[in-house]
Amino acid sequence: MRRLPRLVLLPAILVLATLIPQPAQAATPPLPDSMAAIGDSITRAYDVCCYYGDHPGQSWSTGYTSYDGITSHYERIRQLNPAIAGRGDNDAVTGAKMSAAPTQAAQAVAQGAAYVTIEFGANDLCTSSPSTMTSTDSFRASIESALSTLHDGLPRAHILVNSIPDIYQLWQVLHTDWVARSVWATARICQSMLAATNTETQRQQVVTRESAFNQILADACGRYANCRWDGGALYNYKFSAGQVSKLDYFHPSLSGQAALARVTWAASWWSAP
Repeated sequence: MRRLPRLVLLPAILVLATLIPQPAQAATPPLPDSMAAIGDSITRAYDVCCYYGDHPGQSWSTGYTSYDGITSHYERIRQLNPAIAGRGDNDAVTGAKMSAAPTQAAQAVAQGAAYVTIEFGANDLCTSSPSTMTSTDSFRASIESALSTLHDGLPRAHILVNSIPDIYQLWQVLHTDWVARSVWATARICQSMLAATNTETQRQQVVTRESAFNQILADACGRYANCRWDGGALYNYKFSAGQVSKLDYFHPSLSGQAALARVTWAASWWSAP
């Protein structure tokens, strides 16, 4: 049989390709005129700089301080939609575990938020030892309850669920710094991962649990059309030593919050392609 030249077949293939239905692309929703953030100390910008405690004005999500070098989600939206001005609620609580997510979600519902960011999980991993970390069943039940509350109470709201930052990478970056080690030990910070006496096997137990938690977050979010998972963007971001607070050597510094805002915004509903 005589073969047709490839140059003859190629146009036919291209024509057929144009006739095959392509997957529908989700339309970019309108910019929200209100938002709420639920989460823990990272979203409260705890120990971000200058003095100990919460600094919500420097939050990656709903921060509003103009001179800090952090362009939060709230500030990015306000630049394009001034109607959101004054309507960015930070419902996060320092020290909160995922078990607090349903209560915080109910607050966001009461506030009528059109956009909700979710950042939880570090405190479920950062316990006194690997054996006291939150169970996967409990973690799953809490995030599913929170998302159900948001879906039922705010059916038109858009939600962004972020992965948990890589705690093992924090240890890798700072464990050779004697000041960081001293602060971790004295303040008993994230001893399940950061305790000097931990073995590599124990640290890997935390790594495994974090991977499981991130998968749970992705699966739970994937059940709702109005929920977007960050695709592991925050987990995969490699924070440098300079992006970690010098107050506790654990939370993001000002530049860390700026990076967090940038990375999560790139995964959001309104980021440029």
